[in-house]
Amino acid sequence: MNPAAQRAWRWFKRIAPWALAALVLALVVRQARTVEWPEVWRALQGLTLAQGFTAAGLALLSYGLYASFDLIGRRLTGHTLSIPRTLATAAISYAFNLNFGALVGGFGLRLRLYMRGGLSAPTVAKVIAHSMVTNWLGYLWVGGAVLLFAPPRLPESWVPGDLGLRAMGAAMLALALGYLALSTWSRQRELSWRGHTLALPGARLAALQALLGGASWLLIGAIVWSLFGGRIDYPAVLGALLLAAVAGVLTHVPAGLGVLEAVFVATLGGRLPATEVLATVLAYRAAYYLLPLVLALPAYAWSEAAARPRTAAAQPLPTKGI
Repeated sequence: MNPAAQRAWRWFKRIAPWALAALVLALVVRQARTVEWPEVWRALQGLTLAQGFTAAGLALLSYGLYASFDLIGRRLTGHTLSIPRTLATAAISYAFNLNFGALVGGFGLRLRLYMRGGLSAPTVAKVIAHSMVTNWLGYLWVGGAVLLFAPPRLPESWVPGDLGLRAMGAAMLALALGYLALSTWSRQRELSWRGHTLALPGARLAALQALLGGASWLLIGAIVWSLFGGRIDYPAVLGALLLAAVAGVLTHVPAGLGVLEAVFVATLGGRLPATEVLATVLAYRAAYYLLPLVLALPAYAWSEAAARPRTAAAQPLPTKGI
């Protein structure tokens, strides 16, 4: 690639995500203006207490499962931070990650909490990397299976259409299987990228990553499906959720605000009134985003308060001049 093309590509990589985010946000604002919000509120009031408690319970279970991803990083890096503290750090960080973005929760807060426990920054980076691999490995095989065998019904104007979605599903499954094959048979036990290395798990640990990562996405899908009360089949709900997750990542909008709702309405609006779909997604947001954050905020505040006496004790006493 010649220098001019390289410069153009660098500028494209900088501008494209912001342009995509602006386009999506414009569509979200346009759609929000057409929503009959009183009808959405009435649909929200139609949800039962049983649905709310079920969604809340599944959400907390999902957080526990997601937090266990960091135990794989603990195993592969060999750090000695206790299992309960590892799980608590991962769960608190995940709640902040979902609501405030990856830089705040997924990286910044995790780094702070882990380093306070004595871990080095490179070790924390590897724990985060293993957690991300587990999450997206699960996404690949679950999303691949959904797109290949039960692709969501998209508006006719959307690309790539049913055949394209099935092809994408097959490619995603191939990538997931490729990772498992690499972990099983590769003689090179480290992955290298731009000077960074990451330990490659063995066959059993890679299979565990696929199992935990996939179960996490299936459980999140079950939360939304439970709030729909069985009015939409589970594969359709799961497909909409998986598309919304990628759309949220690509647009870099904190908490996927508006993006999540727009994708669900676009994909499931033909099966239920848009107001009912929107009400269900808002209830899901309350159960999966806001409820864990309400629990994570005091937990983080307590960790900060508990750390202050140790920090003060570590400070050297002032010496008087002679």
